[in-house]
Amino acid sequence: MRLVFAGTPEVALPSLDAIAASDHELVAVVTRPDAPAGRGRRVVRSPAAAWADEHGIEVLTPERPKDPEFLARLADLAPDCVPVVAYGALVPPAALQIPRFGWVNLHFSLLPAWRGAAPVQHAIWHGDEITGASVFQLEAGLDTGPVFGTMAEKIRLTDTAGDLLGRLAVDGAGLLVSVLDAIEAGAVTPVPQPMDGITVAPKITVEDAQVHWTEPAFAVDRRIRAATPNPGAWTLHRAERLKLGPVTPLPGGPRLEPGDLLVEKNRVLAGTATDPVILGEVRAAGKKAMRAADWARGLHVTAQERLG
Repeated sequence: MRLVFAGTPEVALPSLDAIAASDHELVAVVTRPDAPAGRGRRVVRSPAAAWADEHGIEVLTPERPKDPEFLARLADLAPDCVPVVAYGALVPPAALQIPRFGWVNLHFSLLPAWRGAAPVQHAIWHGDEITGASVFQLEAGLDTGPVFGTMAEKIRLTDTAGDLLGRLAVDGAGLLVSVLDAIEAGAVTPVPQPMDGITVAPKITVEDAQVHWTEPAFAVDRRIRAATPNPGAWTLHRAERLKLGPVTPLPGGPRLEPGDLLVEKNRVLAGTATDPVILGEVRAAGKKAMRAADWARGLHVTAQERLG
């Protein structure tokens, strides 16, 4: 098939690689416009745009997919289908109707669970044991379209959102290409999503990523892993923000009040509503990430100090 791909962040790149290696013809990439990034706020291309530049593929960067200039160019390209991975903008009906097979979206959950912007983060945060990816027909609703195919993935006890999303991006790319193959062959019909089991996964905010030490250890662990690497879990220490990497719950460990610190020779414990957790890497404002034990030693953290 003749394809135009829509996607923006790095998670879209495995699908671009898989499509480029397939028998389909990739004629253009639609992505979000160049935007400031990093501490210097330098304007940079999206990862998908950079990939397309390297491969000599036309790049379309409409401010809004309803822009008449974009719709006209998409119609001129005459794609059979537009596969989508994390594009990052709502697609209007006028654009959805241009390809004869529509827009086909790779979403990182087992729909109808976790519709929305942050399905992987919410699956970890809420303690799901299994998640996966779905390829569905894009329509006007939020991730509501009928599903062509799915794949399942076990969530490991130490998975961060970055870990899990990385695996799903690679395995989901294979699923996406297999669905495109089946669409071209007329060998697949999408199945409407069930009306039960619907959950919604809005974007994880910086406020969501603040650790609440009054929660049980398992909840503290899940929140931190869900917020890693973005937006990054954090707490307060000496009235300043302290970024936190993944922690390790310590069942049967010493009893500590929520947020209380216990500094040992090679580790630092923090109290929760239940068992303590062992802090992993931490990063103070303006500093590099370091082992919690090194951080505590450098700041002369005392047993009377508390996080949060």
